[in-house]
Amino acid sequence: MNKAHILIVDDEANTLASLSRAFRLAGHEATVCDQAPRALELAKSLPFDLILSDVVMPGHDGLALLEDLRASGVAAPVVMMSGQAHIEMAVRATRLGALDFLEKPISTDKLLLTVDNALKLKRLETENRELRRQVGTRELVWTGETMRRVMTQIDRVAATDTRVCIYGETGTGKELVARTLHDRSQRAGRPFVTLNCAAIPTELIESELFGHEKGSFTGAAQRHTGKFEQAHRGTLFLDEIGDMPLALQTRLLRVLEESEVERIGGDKPIAVDVRVLVATHRNLDEMVEAGSFRRDLYHRVVVFPITLPPLRSRREDIPTLVEYFAAQICNQNGWKILPFTPAAMEGLQQGPWRGNVRELRNVVERILLLADGMAVDRDTVEMVLPGTEGEFVGVSPNATAAAGPLASRVAEFERMTLLSELKRNHHHITNTAKSLGLERSHFYKKCQQLGISLQAGPNQ
Repeated sequence: MNKAHILIVDDEANTLASLSRAFRLAGHEATVCDQAPRALELAKSLPFDLILSDVVMPGHDGLALLEDLRASGVAAPVVMMSGQAHIEMAVRATRLGALDFLEKPISTDKLLLTVDNALKLKRLETENRELRRQVGTRELVWTGETMRRVMTQIDRVAATDTRVCIYGETGTGKELVARTLHDRSQRAGRPFVTLNCAAIPTELIESELFGHEKGSFTGAAQRHTGKFEQAHRGTLFLDEIGDMPLALQTRLLRVLEESEVERIGGDKPIAVDVRVLVATHRNLDEMVEAGSFRRDLYHRVVVFPITLPPLRSRREDIPTLVEYFAAQICNQNGWKILPFTPAAMEGLQQGPWRGNVRELRNVVERILLLADGMAVDRDTVEMVLPGTEGEFVGVSPNATAAAGPLASRVAEFERMTLLSELKRNHHHITNTAKSLGLERSHFYKKCQQLGISLQAGPNQ
């Protein structure tokens, strides 16, 4: 058993003395406190491995303390104890986030086993966070100004319970943003539950969200806990909410308004404390006007909108993303990490990337499987991603740029124009700048802004 630092909260001096003695004899460190408000301050200032609290105390009782601990973002597991225990009290304590509920008098063996279980749980959570960090499933990678503005929005809203709507094309990383919001919130360490509204058949979404009782419909062989209950005290991420059927939107609205969920076939509401994040690639404003998305639900879920740019609008991030994905893929497969030549990287920056960051990662993996030699060259990139010889496949500078905000469209048009002129002038920088009526220094700056890599020769 590893050593733990335990906070014991009880208004009885004898209980504090006996419990602290038992913990110290077992090699643990114990801090005692006889008042809930003082215990809250201690828990907020010291990293306890476990908090053990009596329920019945004068003034601020143990259940109120448990609520305050969770509201303050204290992540230490909490075990409640009482000499007047009953099932309703234990159920309430569990719903408030208690790890366990012990009935007094507590045997030393039971007490130490509870501590051991709490330490194992904490160790597993730490290991899971580290594994996720190593695999890179929760890390947003960026370097440019476009994503810096997005990250500023994330930092501003993450620590709150504000509902966020994440807009973006498929593959831009909407779920990754939702996970980042959760990990940076006071609910970090609590459940992060996801539901893709477009991936679940219409007839099953209601059961997935709200749960059902045994026998409530044909095939309901046992009780099923819905996503809202699974996410209690944590975060629920509803991806592609624009694909949610209208009838179900009404039920979702009621849950958001009342913070209560009722299982299919159930007869009593269940209180839930859940932060809801949503995402969609659709235009919800247009859907509201068309009557396919409820206006009242729109105002409930689109409190703080965040729009993720497509990869083609943040090309300055592509080299960083490529290096990140290459290292990740090589480490996972035990391969030697290969560098990308400047020409290869330029080829990747010129791709259309209709599948965005998700597509880029898949392309990098295919490139690494095919690459020979000591580095990834331009030929390998063109073999995997045809049409990277200096302009987009099937797109001329006169074509309409991809959909998006006006600034993104203008930047895309400028980029295609510059790439086309560079090719026409055989990548001669001075001649290209002259043909565009630009000073050479201005041309350099514009290429840098648009993520175009330049390799000037000695006479350029």
